[in-house]
Amino acid sequence: MTGRPLSRRHTLKAAAGATAALTLASAAPAAAAALDRGAEPDRAGKPTVVLVHGAFADASSWNPVTERLQQYGHPVVALANPLRGLTHDATQVAARLAAVPGPVVLVGHSYGGAVVTQAAATASNVKALVYVSAFVPDAGEVLGELAARFPGSQLDAALTPVSVTGPDGTPGVDLYIRPDLYHEVFAQDVPRHTTRVLAAGQRPLSGSAFTDRVSSAAWRTLPSWTLISSRDRGIVPELQRFQASRARSLTVEVPSSHLPMYSSPDAVVALIRSGARAVAV
Repeated sequence: MTGRPLSRRHTLKAAAGATAALTLASAAPAAAAALDRGAEPDRAGKPTVVLVHGAFADASSWNPVTERLQQYGHPVVALANPLRGLTHDATQVAARLAAVPGPVVLVGHSYGGAVVTQAAATASNVKALVYVSAFVPDAGEVLGELAARFPGSQLDAALTPVSVTGPDGTPGVDLYIRPDLYHEVFAQDVPRHTTRVLAAGQRPLSGSAFTDRVSSAAWRTLPSWTLISSRDRGIVPELQRFQASRARSLTVEVPSSHLPMYSSPDAVVALIRSGARAVAV
């Protein structure tokens, strides 16, 4: 599957992001050692990084990234995304953002990208958006239709629907990834012993996440950074590139599956830190 080449501007930014990731990787042991000695990381001038996970996951999916950000003194909040549909989830995330003091760099992975896109539109403390292997919809779009514009995703065929009844008695559908397909479809470059655990602990995604219409797109007024996972079998790279170009994101491309938080955490952290530096207090 061959995508459109990145522009020279994006290519240079990708190279810069890769360099930053290497720098971060070499510095990380020293930072970790300082924490082990009881040293408190310097948080002065750093905005809060708020992490919003995607479908089938919980906040612990950010653990490799959270740990590294904390080593560098970034205040971090890893939110619990309800996964009950875009409208509901964006409202809940926006309410949590209102309780975070000071400026925020808001980060969304996968489906979480759509949630932060809508939630940030009503959160005045969000100063930058970071998308990681994510949906980046525009106002009026529906995720199911957006995904269908760029065929090739292996996710739909790997989903198991489960009929459920909502608290108000209305029927609905929850979605899971088949455990036997989780590794190949979602995380082929992550160790199998890790993906077995992730597959076993999946949280259900309401099917309405793919049918709710996006009410607003915060990337139209906020600066954004995007990590494109070029070996993604869930959200195809062509869609990720299209969205990043449309949002005029600062972009880095990483040869990763849909879970770069596990396979390329240093690159994810480097991109988030780039966004944080741009909005430093």
